[in-house]
Amino acid sequence: MRKDHRPYWLKRLQLRWRNWRTHYFLLPQFDAVGVDPEVMDPSSVHVFGSNVRVGNYPHLISNAEKCIRFTTFGHKGGEAFITIGDYVLISPGVRISAAQSIEIGDACMIAANVYISDSDWHGLYNRTRPFRCTAPIRLGNNVWIGDSATICKGVSIGDNSVVGAGSVVTKDVPANTVVAGNPAKPIKTINPKRRMITREALFADAFRQAHNMDELDKYMLQGNSFFGWLRSVFFPRRGD
Repeated sequence: MRKDHRPYWLKRLQLRWRNWRTHYFLLPQFDAVGVDPEVMDPSSVHVFGSNVRVGNYPHLISNAEKCIRFTTFGHKGGEAFITIGDYVLISPGVRISAAQSIEIGDACMIAANVYISDSDWHGLYNRTRPFRCTAPIRLGNNVWIGDSATICKGVSIGDNSVVGAGSVVTKDVPANTVVAGNPAKPIKTINPKRRMITREALFADAFRQAHNMDELDKYMLQGNSFFGWLRSVFFPRRGD
């Protein structure tokens, strides 16, 4: 569909239903979740294992074809941890798998199909024995990971840094650095003196942000009718 044909009241009803599913079915699977989580499709966010914690105002975008997966599976009988800060955006198809510890800072943006894993999961010579090579991962604040990038074990990425699409990060990335390639290498430096607007700014006034989004829905969906929406679903035509 080119256009959302739903009437405003129907979209509000569907949002309430989605939020109820999120709070009743999904959030109890986490060890901790902060305030106002936004989950586009709670049935396509999968949590396996314990010690998965998410901060305030997380935004999880996923669908049935591109699930978001959080997995903790401690090595050598120990515990594994995934800790995610405030204001973080996680896109469709992201997989975060921890055998030891993965820490993601505030206001990070993780694009579609990113894979973050702190373990090789199997040894190079003894491939029947798991967890042979495991080392913690840490992403600083305001890190941007591009589409389909891979963050490998033992990597630390500094504040404000950017990982280019499709990159494979095998070594530490300093703060304020853009890296790209396989293996990823520095290609640009970000000026730390320039003003940087992060995702935190979106939630400086959370009530006003929610109000503005609601007003936008009213404007975009004005004139839509229930029967017009039904027609678009069952009898779509050119231009819908």
